[in-house]
Amino acid sequence: MDIKGLSDDLCLLKKEFAKNYHGTSHIQEIIPEISSEKFPLPKNDLKLLHNFAEKNPIYHNSYKETILEVSCIVYEGDINEYWLNSIKHGSSCQPFYPTWIMSAYVMTIIAKELGYSELIDIGSGDGRIAYCGKVLNLHSHGIEIDAGLVDIQNKITDLTQINFNPNCADALEYDYSTLQLKNPIFFIGGLPQMGGDILATSIIEKINLIDNLRQDTCVVFAGSYSKHQLSENQSHGGWSSLIKKHNLKEIMNISLPTIWTFDQDIDTPYFYTRFD
Repeated sequence: MDIKGLSDDLCLLKKEFAKNYHGTSHIQEIIPEISSEKFPLPKNDLKLLHNFAEKNPIYHNSYKETILEVSCIVYEGDINEYWLNSIKHGSSCQPFYPTWIMSAYVMTIIAKELGYSELIDIGSGDGRIAYCGKVLNLHSHGIEIDAGLVDIQNKITDLTQINFNPNCADALEYDYSTLQLKNPIFFIGGLPQMGGDILATSIIEKINLIDNLRQDTCVVFAGSYSKHQLSENQSHGGWSSLIKKHNLKEIMNISLPTIWTFDQDIDTPYFYTRFD
């Protein structure tokens, strides 16, 4: 699958959708209705992505819309309650603001194509990245501190019969050695300027404590190109200092739509790194 073409087409689709969206929902996103030349997803995978949205209580409405000649389903929802609950925890590094379901799928395709077989989503929210990992036959684990969000994950697991192993735990305290990891990919759920750097540092230190794991591990960071947010640390979406400090090497990056960049021209960059 052409990942670059897929991500570019998804970003174009999002831009056109955002430009013409006149709804009033707190959050909104789109998933192609059927497989096509631009979005050549396996039929069953696409069905499971829609199933995730349909069974997820944060979405309260859906409708069909054709965007750039692509038939899509628009999902509208509200995360205010979960956003507020997610910031009540002392060690929470970022409020609940998820990536798009389609973006989560693209990110996990990359994980699979890079050869990783285990996926650990740190700050997993409603579990969409871990869920997509399971759809792609990766052994997934979601680590989320907020019990309300883990309840959503458990509900989705029950209703879809896709078990992506939700864990209600503080990622800063979690013992990752219990997962018996061999070649994992960690997704860090937090921007560097919002405390994600503290979370990432803790995870990296824990990886270093597990024998023979460092050389077989990938760490993925969500960044931002907002100059206001980044201050002077603008390379690697705000992660350059941490990447340099921990001897990480970028192996690829990709930009994808997220709920927090819905009304912005620039989408969210994700940086895939490994230990040098």
